[in-house]
Parts: sequence; structure tokens; C-alpha cells
Amino acid sequence: MRILVWHVHGSWATAFVAGAHEYVVPVVPGRGPEGRGRAETWDWPASVREATPEQLAALAADGGLDVVVLQRPEEVELLRRWTGLVPGRDVPAVYVEHNAPTGHAASTRHPLADLDVVEEGLVPIVHVTAFNQLMWDTGDARTLVVDHGIPDPGHRYTGERASVGVVVNEPVRRWRVAGTDVVVELGRHVPLDVYGMGVGKLAEHLTEPVTAPAPSGTGPHLAHGLHDDVPQAAMHARLATSRAYLHPYRWTSLGLSLLEAMALGMPVLALPTTEAPVAVPPTAGTLSSHPDELVATARRWLADPDEARERGTAARAHVLEHYSHATFLHRWDTVLQEVTS
Repeated sequence: MRILVWHVHGSWATAFVAGAHEYVVPVVPGRGPEGRGRAETWDWPASVREATPEQLAALAADGGLDVVVLQRPEEVELLRRWTGLVPGRDVPAVYVEHNAPTGHAASTRHPLADLDVVEEGLVPIVHVTAFNQLMWDTGDARTLVVDHGIPDPGHRYTGERASVGVVVNEPVRRWRVAGTDVVVELGRHVPLDVYGMGVGKLAEHLTEPVTAPAPSGTGPHLAHGLHDDVPQAAMHARLATSRAYLHPYRWTSLGLSLLEAMALGMPVLALPTTEAPVAVPPTAGTLSSHPDELVATARRWLADPDEARERGTAARAHVLEHYSHATFLHRWDTVLQEVTS
């Protein structure tokens, strides 16, 4: 099957393009948001090839696209402009909704809910979590859930660094949504290692921990480390050396960085919002609305590597069972076969 899919979310796309199909990703000059092309910081297979708008038009004219996977409302118009195709009528299509509603939590209307081909059931909306499906108002559109699945990065946890790892993109711009204030509060008490795009801007907001416990055998005191846009494989290797993982988001879908950290074998600190209570069982870490409780747990794990490792082992077991990459690919094969039949 030849699938047209935009490169929008790197981790999700990396899991998706590992299937047994041919994947076409749009590319435009400058690799802007209309077409970023192949990933540069993830490892993608040779079955993923780039295509310019002109090449896509030629493919469409020859009937060379079997199905389109849409992920943003503007891609409906991009497809029409580049190829003349209407998704759901001229070419089979699905729409993947990666996010929780960004407006009112319970009453935000989905941007595709009023598209006629969606109302007719020709373009199902596929949510990545049951929470998202529950919260979005999608009208009469057909909705499905395909839970995340991640390629197993391996049990790489060492926990040798007396720090808490965090992965968050643009933490200053996305301050409250990303829970950056929670990161800053935790950073007043324990050393942090923060990864992601734009994390250098955090420097002016972080102060060194008031107390930085480094019990015998846990390594020296660590200052905060800010690691901007590290390639995924290198980030995983470095992240797994931190004692614990913090997922600070107030309002998000289900961050794949959280699942990847758990798969590495890291114990988790998180806020009990959106899908996190499903993704992180009590054996795998601490979920709390009280930042001081997260601080207390972090400091306890810095002082007790054995407990941290035990929680991380449970986290990894949970992810491998509930967010299997093989199950994810199989579920997507079923969805794509349904819409193309």
C-alpha cells in the first residue's frame, strides 16, 4: 500500500512508517510545515520517500496513492491544491487527531467535524487516546482509537546521575500547558536534565537546587543540564542515566517521550491529567497534583536508587504490554484496510 503522510510529529511518524508499506512524505523548499520531508533526527527506513507537490500531482494523476493519512486541518486544502483530490471521495483517507482539545475541555468542536465527507463516514477521525475521543466534540463523524505504540528502545536505564530527566519542547513559550512552572519548582530542590527544542531559554528561569542530596554511591552533585534538540538515539542514551523522569504537562495528549522514558526503564513523576493515569500505573511512579509531593518523591529516589530502579522496571513492563509497537502497526493495518476496501 502506498500511503501519503505528512511529517508532523516525529516520534509518532517514526512508529508509523515502520510498517510494511511504502510511505510518501511531502517536502517543500525550506522544509517548512507544509512539507518537512524525511526526519533528520530519527532513523527512518528506505520505504519512506520524499515527494514535492509536483511529484504528488503526478502520482495522483496516475492513481498512485492508495490512502492519505491527514493530521492537520490544513492538509485537506493542501491535498486539493497540490493534487486536485478530495480526501474521502477521490482517495481513501483517515484523519489522525494527536491532541486533546485546545479550547474548552468538554465542548470544543473538532475542526473536521463539519466537513461533509467526515459526516458521511468517509474520513474517520482516529484518536490516539480514549481520553481525546471522549473530550472532542466530533459531531456525527465516525471516530476510532488507535493507541500509541513505540519501538522498544531497550532497557537502558542506569540511573547513575543524581538528576531528574525531562523532555519538553519550547518550555518557555508553552509555559503553563507544558507545566514548565512545575519543572522550575522541582528544579529548586533537585538537579534536572532537560531535553528538547528551545530548552536553552529555560536557563534564566532555573536556579540551582536549594538542596541537592547526593548520597554515597549516587555520584557527585549535578547542576542543571539543558540539552537542546538532541537526536533521539543520543537523547535516549543520555536520558536513561538520570535517576527518574518528570512528565510535567498539565494538558496534552499522551506524550510519546513519556512512554519512551518508561520503556527505557525510568520511574515516573507526573501530573494526574489527561491520559497519564492510564499510562502510568501506581507501581511505575508517582502521579500527584501537589508539586511538593513530586519533589519529595524525587528526593527519595535520589537517596534510594533501588526503589527508583524497581519502579522503572514496572514502568517498562507496563509500556511493553499496553503500548506494543507490533500491536500499533497491526491496528493501523486494520484501519487502513477498512478505509481502502
